[in-house]
Amino acid sequence: MPKPRFSAVTWGLAAAAAGALLVGCSSEEAKLPKDEVANTVAEKLAAQTGQPKPDVTCPKDLVGKVGTTMRCKLTASDGSSLGVTVKVTSVDGDDIKYDIKADG
Repeated sequence: MPKPRFSAVTWGLAAAAAGALLVGCSSEEAKLPKDEVANTVAEKLAAQTGQPKPDVTCPKDLVGKVGTTMRCKLTASDGSSLGVTVKVTSVDGDDIKYDIKADG
């Protein structure tokens, strides 16, 4: 009895299904963990102001989508606090670039 052969259509369907799975996995947006964002923000602000590194907390991971904004909270060593806006400026794969701006 001859062994069954897979037709070109069968292989084509299998390849299309595998491609759909890969596309599904790659469509997930890049994110930066909130603790990493907070640490980078604190380091940048300390460098800009010449002050000790403040305590910065962010509410969630930063989604890598241009234009996305997030508000973080900065607490200085004297106990005062203010808001910091983080805004995504560019995304290249998992590399997310963002600007920061502390409230007045």
